[in-house]
Amino acid sequence: MPIIGDDIHRLFDTMVQTGASDLHITVGRAPVLRLKGRLRDVKHDPLTSEEAMSLIDEIIPKLKKEEFSECGSSDFAWAHGDAARFRIAVFMQRGRPAMVCRLIPNKLLSFEQIGLAGEVIKLLDRPRGLLLITGPTGSGKTTTLATMIDYINEHREHHIITIEDPIEYYHDHKKCIVNQREVGIDVTSFAEAIRRALREDPDVILLGEMRDLETISTAITAAETGHLVLGTLHTTGSARTVDRIIDQFPPEQQEMVRVQLSVSLIGVISQVLMPRADKSGMIAAFEVMVMTSGIENHVRKGESFKINSAIQTGRSRGMMLLDDHLNELYDSGKIDQTQALLKCQDPRAMRTRLGLDAGGQ
Repeated sequence: MPIIGDDIHRLFDTMVQTGASDLHITVGRAPVLRLKGRLRDVKHDPLTSEEAMSLIDEIIPKLKKEEFSECGSSDFAWAHGDAARFRIAVFMQRGRPAMVCRLIPNKLLSFEQIGLAGEVIKLLDRPRGLLLITGPTGSGKTTTLATMIDYINEHREHHIITIEDPIEYYHDHKKCIVNQREVGIDVTSFAEAIRRALREDPDVILLGEMRDLETISTAITAAETGHLVLGTLHTTGSARTVDRIIDQFPPEQQEMVRVQLSVSLIGVISQVLMPRADKSGMIAAFEVMVMTSGIENHVRKGESFKINSAIQTGRSRGMMLLDDHLNELYDSGKIDQTQALLKCQDPRAMRTRLGLDAGGQ
């Protein structure tokens, strides 16, 4: 790319101007932008270790720099004036500094813009329960959660507490009171934050990540006791998500947790993000599971392998399997064959759907 960036702020300007989603800084290569899913070098000499560290030093907060020095990595958010916000990850690799900056859109998106079915909105009208947004890193979970919080903020009179690491989207007070707590700055951990949140009169709790047993356990309890809890997991597919939660607990607790989860879980939304076939940007595919009496029974009995069939027969309730949505996107020309195969849960079945033989092409 014929764009020269001497400092991090000029590189951020370039990201905003070009619509890049990510900036990669690593020693031995020029800065790299991710544009519409593809990596593009900025016109610049390969970075030295000193240059990479200089770019990091321009924006890293003091407390995060101490963490970076002690632990070899740190995450934080950065506001680039009024133009944009970034989620920053700094880390060491081969003894040298590196950084990845993800552009956070200033404008909150609607459900129509992210491509999520309207049936999901009904889950946000529930007074209590656990709603999980799942998918791999970079699949757009944070954007989906921000859309959900914004919807509640505009349509309900609630107290919303978000627990994030770092805070990415800022939410103004609309009909709701929105308090956003950042792990490492406002509170020491996710587990501590959600435990404290139960004493802070919340109606809605957003957990940026359910990363340990204590956080998961407290989230389930909060959902059981009259709160709407929105959380994320790095899983793909509703059945795998249920299994992942159960497997976090010791064997002697798993039967009890199945019962708790069957009562508290109201839905799972799994998503993946991929380039559009026409290279015009990115598009998301979703799996939507809404808790029914049948799925509740499968969870309680440890029959998660039956959940996919229940989703297939629940289309009238807005449910859809991820692979079915991928196939629809392919049939409508929105994604190509490669992406459908890369992002699907069952590659063998997808190959059959796409009319590919066993040997492939």
